[in-house]
Amino acid sequence: MRKVLILIQGFEVPGSRYRILQYLPYLEAAGLDCRVMKFPGSFMGSLRLLGMLPAYDCVFVQKKRVHGPMLTLLRKRAGRIVYDFDDAVMYRDSFSSSPYSKTRQKRFADMVRSSDHVIAGNSFLLEHALGINRNATLIPTSLDIGRIAVKRRPAPADRVVIGWIGSRATIGYLRMFQDVWEELGRRYPAKVELKIVCDTFFDCGHIPVRKVAWAGETENDELRTMDIGVMPVTDDPWSRGKCGFKILQYFASGVPAVASPVGVNRELVLHGVTGFQAADRGEWLAHLSRLVEDAALREKMGLAGRKLLEQGYTVDVNATKLAAILKGETPAP
Repeated sequence: MRKVLILIQGFEVPGSRYRILQYLPYLEAAGLDCRVMKFPGSFMGSLRLLGMLPAYDCVFVQKKRVHGPMLTLLRKRAGRIVYDFDDAVMYRDSFSSSPYSKTRQKRFADMVRSSDHVIAGNSFLLEHALGINRNATLIPTSLDIGRIAVKRRPAPADRVVIGWIGSRATIGYLRMFQDVWEELGRRYPAKVELKIVCDTFFDCGHIPVRKVAWAGETENDELRTMDIGVMPVTDDPWSRGKCGFKILQYFASGVPAVASPVGVNRELVLHGVTGFQAADRGEWLAHLSRLVEDAALREKMGLAGRKLLEQGYTVDVNATKLAAILKGETPAP
């Protein structure tokens, strides 16, 4: 049995949970003996890690760009290195004065160049990896849909819930479009509300805001109470690297999405089929208004989104690829 050491950001970090931790039962069934640990946060912890490496056939590095002497020692002592990333880590985020950083780009290039195989979360990220290392594979962020039920629609809801789920690092995108949510509240008084599932919130003056603290135990239940899911982002290199996980969560629960046509959003939100792409304020208001007014269309698009998810964005579909890469085999296309 091949031994794999999996280095993650944290056991409650979404990227760790969805990029690797949820696959562990599948990897064990495929004949891989996996040990998971957080990246060490101290010098002594790093030394202990380096001492462990020769006992493993493969080291899976989730997102962190190891650099400098530590990367040199990691490369020297590890049998194989598999690097997985699902964000545009070679750029600064959307809220920075400039997306470009020579330090970020160098650390990304060094990490990718030092890896035996690279796993990218979307086609934009894959293109960046392939420019440095030809041994790169696209595995989208996926969901275990066997654990997620589609929302029930026994009758048209008295109130239509426009929902967003995310972290304090991304709620800025939602707030940028506050004028859209406010206008919807004016158009449909007492009919619409904005639901925010996060650990930080903001208020609106013309639309009720339901504030829900995120918790892993209730996440899926909260998604099912949404009628429309939204993912507004700005068009910049950081946003193009996003893997559209919010959209996948909406689809898993049978909820249609309205999203900015940036990066992978274009592939997930099939305009007029699984939701709508909205390029400006006018389109956001037009598409959301249509969905608010048409319960049958919301259901049709939500179920189409669930079907798209089942075809390529599930753990069942992608576990085999991941296992093959960790074994040093060529993954199936």
